[in-house]
Amino acid sequence: MYIHLGGDKIVRSSEVIAIFDITIEESSAESKAFLEHARKNNKMETIGEEGPKSLVVTADKVYYSPISSATLKKRAQQPLAL
Repeated sequence: MYIHLGGDKIVRSSEVIAIFDITIEESSAESKAFLEHARKNNKMETIGEEGPKSLVVTADKVYYSPISSATLKKRAQQPLAL
């Protein structure tokens, strides 16, 4: 099963570790350090040109998604079958 993260980005639902609201970025030193580490290691991808509303963490990357975390969580509960 798959989850559409916005734009042309679709990931396997089994690869998704967590979905966060974008406000997590500034919520703690740990989250800032985690995101900085992902940036430095080229493990961050911004989807689309709109401002990000959520962060999707997978084993390989952190995605900035223009779709709200609530909508992505609903999609994760009802994934796309391709």
